[in-house]
Amino acid sequence: MVLRCRNFDLGLESVVVMGVLNVTPDSFSDGGLWLEPDSAVRHGVAMVAEGAAIIDIGGESTRPGAAPITETEELRRVLPVVEALSGRVSVPISIDTRRPRVAGAALDAGASLINDTSGEATDPDMAAVIASTGAGVVVMHSRGTPETMRDLTRYSDVVNDVTSFLVRRAGDLEKKGVGHQSIAVDPGFGFAKTAEQNLELLARFDEVSGLGYPVVAGTSRKSFIGKVLDAEASDRLEGTIATVVWAVGKGARIVRVHDVLPTVRAVRMTEAIQRASSSGARL
Repeated sequence: MVLRCRNFDLGLESVVVMGVLNVTPDSFSDGGLWLEPDSAVRHGVAMVAEGAAIIDIGGESTRPGAAPITETEELRRVLPVVEALSGRVSVPISIDTRRPRVAGAALDAGASLINDTSGEATDPDMAAVIASTGAGVVVMHSRGTPETMRDLTRYSDVVNDVTSFLVRRAGDLEKKGVGHQSIAVDPGFGFAKTAEQNLELLARFDEVSGLGYPVVAGTSRKSFIGKVLDAEASDRLEGTIATVVWAVGKGARIVRVHDVLPTVRAVRMTEAIQRASSSGARL
């Protein structure tokens, strides 16, 4: 399986770990840590050294309740980091954004992949940016905006509704010239979903991974883990690892996390068990 990005064909024979790099003051678990471009670049380089195969840079917090920022401010935050980091690492850079102009500018600065977090509110111009640049795209499910998503959690069946959106959105992109191999999908853990709905999405994750596109699992430090474990965002590593291992076992090909090294180790161990199970080999 391959995810085709601008300037990269990312092989997904092994599960890929995507490192989170938020250059924001208000992200839910790492806001304010990497505001200075130099420190953000150093952190990105360190995550690659730990095994991250993609670095996902975001300049606007999309946590529930977050206030929007201007496009100008988002560009100011992300472009210096994208440009500098793309010259320091050999892995694809992803831009985490809802705005087509930010996506296009980040691609010009060295990014290869768009992590489109707009969900059902996708800007129609985003498809043109993806198709015209040859960028890869992660299509994520969400509803409303960060300010309103907590009030938009009513579904007839959360898994069916989410997968229906992902198939429809991916199909629309293909009709507009985006290659099938350039599309990955993400059910959007924590975006317009209750804790119980997030757990149901995990329990039935094989229904998402059966859609015919590589699937991204972005559970890292999310509030539903905190609710289950009664743990603050900084103390959710074990819960994150458990969700990652479960998702990988049900077909996730990319896992998006803050804690790269322990996740890489957990993923590689999971894959070793899978190989032994499928071949009957003994370690």
